[in-house]
Amino acid sequence: MKSFFHVQDIGDLAKALEEAKQVKATPYAWQHLGKNKTIILVFFNNSLRTRLSSQKAALNLGLDPIVLNVNGDSWKLETRMGVVMDGDKSEHLKEAIPVIGSYCDLIGVRSFAGLTDKEFDYNETILKQFIDYSGKPVISLESATVHPCQAFADLFTIEEYKTKKRPKVVMTWAPHPRALPQAVPNSFAEWMNAADVDFVIAQPEGYELDPQFVGNARVVYDQMEAFEGADFVYAKNWSAMTPYGQVINKDMSWTVGARQMAVTNNAHFLHCLPVRRNMIVTDEVIDSPRSLVIPEAANRVVSAQVVMKRMLEEM
Repeated sequence: MKSFFHVQDIGDLAKALEEAKQVKATPYAWQHLGKNKTIILVFFNNSLRTRLSSQKAALNLGLDPIVLNVNGDSWKLETRMGVVMDGDKSEHLKEAIPVIGSYCDLIGVRSFAGLTDKEFDYNETILKQFIDYSGKPVISLESATVHPCQAFADLFTIEEYKTKKRPKVVMTWAPHPRALPQAVPNSFAEWMNAADVDFVIAQPEGYELDPQFVGNARVVYDQMEAFEGADFVYAKNWSAMTPYGQVINKDMSWTVGARQMAVTNNAHFLHCLPVRRNMIVTDEVIDSPRSLVIPEAANRVVSAQVVMKRMLEEM
C-alpha cells in the first residue's frame, strides 16, 4: 500500500476489519515493524483526535513519530504551481516534500479543503504532491475530499456494536454555523457503500454530495423518513457542492434530537467529533447510553495502526 486515500486502498474489507480486531486486542504485537523507522505527520490544520491517535498508533508499532505543524513550526508553504512567490510563502511544496521524505519512512498529511476552488480541492492538489515528490508511502489524515482513517474507524465501530448482519445506517446532514468540507461524509459514504449495510443519506435539497461518493446509497430528503428503523445514525454537516463551499441552509429542525431518534430501531449515535452541541445533536442524544462517539474516537488509533502496519509490512 503506497498511499491510503480510499476504501479500495485497504483491499479486502472483511480481512481489514478482522485485522483491526487483532490490532485492538494486542496493540503492541508488531513493534518490531517500526523499530528504527520514522513517520512524519504533517498538519496544515488543527487537530485533536487525528493528531493524538496517529501518534499513538505509530508508537504502538515501534515507530518514532515527528509532528510538523505547517505555518506554525515551519516556513509558510506555497501549494500552487506556476505562481510568483512574492507574498508571505517562503518555501514551495516541491522542495519541502522531498526534504520531508528524506527524513522518514512514512508520511501522514492533514490538509483541509479551501472551499473556494472546487477543481483545486477535488484534484487533491496538496496530497498528490506528497505522493509525487516524497518517494514514501502517504496516508491521508484528512484531505480536501476524504478522511479514510475516520471512515475506517466508523465502520469498525459499527461492526463492534451491530446486532444484525446487515444493519441500517443513516448518515444525516445537520446544521452548522460555518461552511465545512465534504471529506468526512464523502469517506463515510464510500466505506458504507463498500460494507454490508443498508445505507441511507438524509439531506436537505441542495446538499447533494459528489456522485462518485454517493454511489449506490439511497438519498432521502425527509429526515424522519430516513430515520425510520435505523440501527445507526451518523450526523455530520457539510457545505454545498453548488455553489461550492457555501452554507445554503441552517434549518435547525435537522438537529438530531429525541424526536428523530424515537423512530429508529433504538439506534446508536455516531459523530466524528468535534461536535457543536445542540446544533448538530442535542445534549440528550449525545449523552445517552446509545451514543458511541467516545468508543468511535478511541477506534481512530486502531484504524491508523492497521494502515501503518500494512505499509510497514510491505517495506
